[in-house]
Amino acid sequence: MTPARSILTVIVGPTGSGKSDMAVEIAQSLGAPIISTDSRQVYRGMAIGTAQPTAEQLRAVPHYFIADREPTERFTCADFEREALALLEKLFKTHQHVVAVGGSGLYVDALCEGLDPLPDVDPALREELSRRLADEGLEPLTEQLKGLDPIYYITVDRRNPARVVRALEVCLQTGRPFSELRTGARATRPFEIRKIGIDLPRPELYARIDARVDAMMAAGLESEARSLHHLRHLPALQTVGYSELFDHFDGLYTGADGQPLPPRESLARAVELIKRNSRRYAKRQMTWFRRDPSIVWSNPFGTS
Repeated sequence: MTPARSILTVIVGPTGSGKSDMAVEIAQSLGAPIISTDSRQVYRGMAIGTAQPTAEQLRAVPHYFIADREPTERFTCADFEREALALLEKLFKTHQHVVAVGGSGLYVDALCEGLDPLPDVDPALREELSRRLADEGLEPLTEQLKGLDPIYYITVDRRNPARVVRALEVCLQTGRPFSELRTGARATRPFEIRKIGIDLPRPELYARIDARVDAMMAAGLESEARSLHHLRHLPALQTVGYSELFDHFDGLYTGADGQPLPPRESLARAVELIKRNSRRYAKRQMTWFRRDPSIVWSNPFGTS
């Protein structure tokens, strides 16, 4: 009798689209555990801002890569690929099915297809870019990346210093666009991969995002962000939802007269920007996932 083939069901889609709910439903029907492919949900103390699964969802289905390390720990996409593949090898010994879910496109690609080998970077160049990041902020580096590699600029999370700086390092080191060096060569995986994407009409998606931000604030996002404010320099905290509140705490929002806004108005501005930046992030996520012809798109809510 031929043994059952191991199957990884991967659920992708933009932020706020309902991926976690779908993952739990599918996992329960298959008797499968869930692996998170979200680059931020892996950190402790960030449950609200990263929309980690609820306590009820965690009780219903075993989850992995959820709140299992500190924000101060360095955890790269390559680390995720290595650890996730080792975990899958163990899980498939006792389960035919495993479900993966998350909106971090690079993590999904690493799990399913492997990362492209990229050149090592001159330590002096890395040090120089790190100094510029500290002195000038992220925006000048992002604009430089746009000039050197407009293709990658469209899809990269432009609020993520690690990804922007890494791409810029490769461009400057090799004289070639980072996107050109990403060969797209697929690694062989010893399991079948099935991908499901959630595709909602834009007005519905944006309404869901706005409602989720309001729910996060009601659940205590402001207090959670205050507890993390001293870590704002870390890559894990360069994240929509936290960055805007950190600027609020630091009094960086100003009115037409250039003066800092009163606290209540400043907080309202932060919430407004969280919603706007979440919508922009969702658009970039869809741009990334749309390039993958293996994804079967679905609207679980049946709306049009």
